[in-house]
Amino acid sequence: MAAASALALTIGAPTAVGLEPGTAEHVAPLGFGPKNVIHLISDGMGYNHVDVASLWEHGTTAHQVRVDPDSGTTEHLPATPAQVYEDWPVQLGMSTYHDGHSYEADRAWAGFDYPSEDFTDSSAAGTALATGVRTYNGAIGLAPDRGPVKNLTERAQELGKASGVVSSVPFSHATPAAYVAHNPDRNDYHGIAKEMLFEHDINVVFGPGHPDFDEDGQRRDEPDHRYVDEWTWGAVQRGATAFDLVETPEEFAALAQSSNPPRHVLGVPQVAATLQYDRGGPDRTPDGRPVPGALPYTAPPVENVPTLADMTTSALAVLENASDEGLFLMIEGGAVDWASHDNDTARVIEEQIDFNRAVEAVVDWVEESSSWHETLVVVTADHETGYLAGPGADPTWTPVIGSAGQLPHVSWHSGNHTNALVPLFAKGPGASRLEQHADNIDPVRGRYLNNTDVAKVVFDFWGR
Repeated sequence: MAAASALALTIGAPTAVGLEPGTAEHVAPLGFGPKNVIHLISDGMGYNHVDVASLWEHGTTAHQVRVDPDSGTTEHLPATPAQVYEDWPVQLGMSTYHDGHSYEADRAWAGFDYPSEDFTDSSAAGTALATGVRTYNGAIGLAPDRGPVKNLTERAQELGKASGVVSSVPFSHATPAAYVAHNPDRNDYHGIAKEMLFEHDINVVFGPGHPDFDEDGQRRDEPDHRYVDEWTWGAVQRGATAFDLVETPEEFAALAQSSNPPRHVLGVPQVAATLQYDRGGPDRTPDGRPVPGALPYTAPPVENVPTLADMTTSALAVLENASDEGLFLMIEGGAVDWASHDNDTARVIEEQIDFNRAVEAVVDWVEESSSWHETLVVVTADHETGYLAGPGADPTWTPVIGSAGQLPHVSWHSGNHTNALVPLFAKGPGASRLEQHADNIDPVRGRYLNNTDVAKVVFDFWGR
């Protein structure tokens, strides 16, 4: 607790979005706009990540292009939308660069190397999406001068709304952390976990990182406290926090079915860092690399964990019960990024499908428990990972190809993030305002907005 308290004293209280640190200006809510806001982030998802999952499941794509920078020709292949969000009224590109850098649309398609330059990380990109402020790589909820900036869960709490974060990777990892915490170092998992659980009135924190279980959901001989320190975990288990702890699929399901779930819930599935991605199996070499040509779901799943969709449904049940004023929820498919770092096409498909099911769970909740008149849903990514393209790409861009049930034909060109545009899909009150911010034009992807605009639109409605 001491480390988190010291950090809080050092960085002070969050400032308003778009203002200089230390400025004490407050802007009142407009009184209209979305009652509820839900962000779904597939970490590392580019246009091609969406399509490889659709190819595997449905044999169709919706975002494929051929681009030859030498001739200057661009061909958009016929699109067959397969995912629920691909029919939404607002579909845009989004830039992801971090502070001090840029996205230059003409350069991005004039040579194959440009997207691999000056890319963001998840902490800076998550901070931009959560606060509307662009910052440096490694920062969680801080401006470039290291002053704290207010995020959307904090603003929801100020308005009496319920708030939460859900992820398929550790709850103290970069993206969920960026929506809750303020820390100069994304790798300070212990400090971030303390802050999330002791210094905010957040209602839901769901994600792996269980100290007592390994990558296959088996109990460890000795705990591994990488993502949450021993003292904090002990406090959670003793009931010395505001949170009820849930761990098993049955406990998550009980939340979703309860007529009066607890107001504050920490959900930590009984697995190490990821729900499914890190599990062993015949699609992995002894050193953990993907086996070439292995199909998705070759490895038996970890059985004692919920899916991301299950966690989403449970989180919404808690939040809906916690406040009549509305809610903010961020849901991350975090292991799309992990699989893309490893250029593991089969498990990228698994993770993207898991994310797609979470989107469908959100849509079900909106249509059954809320409405599209009061809930804004945004589906996007924090950045692209792996520079995923079609076979034979470089120096041209080629389409990914394949058929249902077959591993798509692709090529990978990085083991890291890129500065490429990512897709954004939106529906509900405020979606058209996102479209109004898309005043940039990319020669291939068309209109795009900046990642900072995603939070700014919500702050425009909810005040600061």
